[in-house]
Amino acid sequence: MKRIIKPLMFVGTGSDVGKSVVAAGFCRIFLQDGYAPAPYKSQNMSLNSFVTKDGGEIGRAQAVQADACRLACHTDMNPILLKPSSDKTSQVIVNGKVFGNYSAGSYFRGEIKEALFAQAMAAYERLKSKYQPLVLEGAGSISELNLKNNDIANMKVATTVDAATILIADIERGGVFGSVHGSIDLLDAAERRQIKGIIINKFRGDVSLFQEGRTILEELTGVPVLGVIPAFNHIQIEEEDSVSLERKATFAQDHKVNIAVVLLRRMSNFTDFDRLEHDERVHLFYTNNKTELQKADIIILPGSKNTISDLIDLRRNGIGAEIAKLARSGKTVIGICGGYQMMGQLIEDPHQVEGEVAAVPGLNILPTHTILQAEKHTQQRHFTYKDLPESCVGYEIHMGETRLLKGAQPLNKYADASPEGCRVSERVWGSYLHGILDNPVVIDDVLSPFVEKLEAAEDYEDFKQRQYDLLADHIRKHVDMEAIYNLITA
Repeated sequence: MKRIIKPLMFVGTGSDVGKSVVAAGFCRIFLQDGYAPAPYKSQNMSLNSFVTKDGGEIGRAQAVQADACRLACHTDMNPILLKPSSDKTSQVIVNGKVFGNYSAGSYFRGEIKEALFAQAMAAYERLKSKYQPLVLEGAGSISELNLKNNDIANMKVATTVDAATILIADIERGGVFGSVHGSIDLLDAAERRQIKGIIINKFRGDVSLFQEGRTILEELTGVPVLGVIPAFNHIQIEEEDSVSLERKATFAQDHKVNIAVVLLRRMSNFTDFDRLEHDERVHLFYTNNKTELQKADIIILPGSKNTISDLIDLRRNGIGAEIAKLARSGKTVIGICGGYQMMGQLIEDPHQVEGEVAAVPGLNILPTHTILQAEKHTQQRHFTYKDLPESCVGYEIHMGETRLLKGAQPLNKYADASPEGCRVSERVWGSYLHGILDNPVVIDDVLSPFVEKLEAAEDYEDFKQRQYDLLADHIRKHVDMEAIYNLITA
């Protein structure tokens, strides 16, 4: 086995070009080849996050990449996480804990750039001492010139750690020649030297027909095209970017258990529903249309980064009243995290955690009262669901305390016997636990009224691990792995 001498970094011509998935594939390839890889992304911006064993919060993509490495995720893998709370502000999380709330202007002007970059590099060095190779991921586009001077996620990282850097472009979007050539041409000389290869992603059709395109790109940029990866439908990897929601179903379907996730403007952690989406008994779709909600067998109110704003939207557009009516009529209605808070009688925000609105009535589906708190709860949890004996796992990410009122009973019981969540019937309940719907006992209970004979669901962990192997095989077939190894080994 050759000695690793450099990290491998994937950057992009834009957002949602496939960096996260390709990085996950390389994590699994290096693991298969006998190395000890780990993922790293200095700064991530996402409303989909995960909680590490020690209670730190990181971007979901790095949790997935760690899973591809068969590692427990750690905050060093994503030391800086930005969680937008509105169009103009974000919560900044450093080393897994809330650092503060910043306006977009303040953050991207770089007022705390040096301090954050130092934290990011310290995390990188800690990972480097334990794992080889490190698989790095950039953020968005490498050529946003108005933001570039204060960017701590892309070429500043690549040049600082001397990463062998691969530029990924999404050919489905069109304009691949302009985006690749322009992205490289807009870099300075030192940054251009870090770009060692190009990967064209999401190709459809006969890959051999792009041979001339490869030659043109190499002549334009002076950089080799190391692979053309075909688009795939046979592999299912969690997607972190909210752009992927645009590709998901929005209507009910016949002959399946229809599960509607209420589409919120500030939805967070939509990966809570990946397990359901892969269940052959289920058709999962996202909607804020009354007619489609009425067709659903099950309605789920998801998490939100700004629960009060999303609740106000639901009340204004009549969707909230429709959900409450359907819950009273006997339909299954479930709330997760922010959605659980919305289902209660009242949400108060005395510390202005989410904005200037001090209180807003809930949907009055559950007898609960929530007070938002300045301190965020982030913790992995073991629990039992309802009165069933099976042990389940999930994690908390929330900034509120919810009190049960008269007529409510807890949904879950933690390992320390403390109660969690609320239910008013077998079909209407809420919980703070992200990942609750990854547990087979919960899924089977939720689906039981709609499935005459429940078939044993496929083990989701086995399923995920097979997907990483399929992804690795797919990349190996279409990327020059010998060239990749030559870039990072001696």
